Amino acid sequence: MTELKQTPLYQVHLAAGAKMVDFGGWNMPVQYAGIIEEHKRVRESAGLFDVSHMGEFEVKGKDAKAFLQKILTNDLDKTEPGKTLYSPMCYEDGGTVDDLLIYCFSEEHYWLVVNASNIDKDWQWINSKMEGDVTLTDISDSIALLALQGPKAQSILALLTDLNLNELKSFRFIEGQVEGVDCVISRTGYTGEDGFEIYLPPTEVTKIWETLLEKGKPFGLAPIGLGARDTLRLEAKLPLYGHELGKDITPLEAGLGFFVKINTDKDFIGRAALAKQKEEGVPRKIVGLEMIDRGIPREGYKVAIGEEEIGYITSGTASPSLGKNIGLALISADKAQIGDEINVIIRNKPAKAMIIKTPFYKREEK
Repeated sequence: MTELKQTPLYQVHLAAGAKMVDFGGWNMPVQYAGIIEEHKRVRESAGLFDVSHMGEFEVKGKDAKAFLQKILTNDLDKTEPGKTLYSPMCYEDGGTVDDLLIYCFSEEHYWLVVNASNIDKDWQWINSKMEGDVTLTDISDSIALLALQGPKAQSILALLTDLNLNELKSFRFIEGQVEGVDCVISRTGYTGEDGFEIYLPPTEVTKIWETLLEKGKPFGLAPIGLGARDTLRLEAKLPLYGHELGKDITPLEAGLGFFVKINTDKDFIGRAALAKQKEEGVPRKIVGLEMIDRGIPREGYKVAIGEEEIGYITSGTASPSLGKNIGLALISADKAQIGDEINVIIRNKPAKAMIIKTPFYKREEK
């Protein structure tokens, strides 16, 4: 049995009474006080997440931008120093290798932030496509990552930095100090709330974690586990690799067509297959559903209309924000009409659900 990896905050989580679980080969906190309480805290005030298990690759060289354009479906011309870009990365057949964030420091210097469970696979895939004057370095072990999320996130972070956070817009990042520690701070997250992701040295992360929690306590800040991270992202309809995306699920099927720039002059791996799928129409589609009958739509449950199986649940939960049982399902595109009733097969029995608009939750913009 392979030993689970640990983030630099592992002992801190244990001391805080966190329940630890295996997540993509990492021993990670799934909850502290409880998923529902933690979820609501992020929606109403603020929460602090240890996401140091995420991977970071550094891409440098005069051909760095051209190389990244080859392996990513989004338009790299949208990047500029200080900007973060979200993009799927696809196989030749249009299936998804991963979805990631690209941090542009210059046209010859980028970071790729990849999903923890995909670090090794992504590393091998990207290396297999290398060309031109490009160097790729796995810097994951030299970076810890905290996510400070929720409506009070800015007020809390402002107590630890002199940076003007009002000027840091969504999907922008800045290099500066937090409590005297050199960091990269980006206005990004995976919760559907305002917030920040803070990249910093592993040797300093315990100090920053503890200082944030101490200074943030009057604002209601508390540590949040991956359980609430999942319910938060699901309410916001943010995809999770291995669920709404995968080697057999294209970004178009996942509803991420906005990040697949087929209608530009950019060529990228998977473009031909995705252009064909767009022209012919996607065969399947990710939809949101709300349960009418009792029961929670869990991952893998079959979805049917009458006796006809039309797909399966990719993610589902009892929504703490909405007080309803919700899910995402990958179903036949011709059955994916909002307002239609479908059945989720729970313990071999059909339970009624309705296809509804997504995201399930959207925060009010200030």
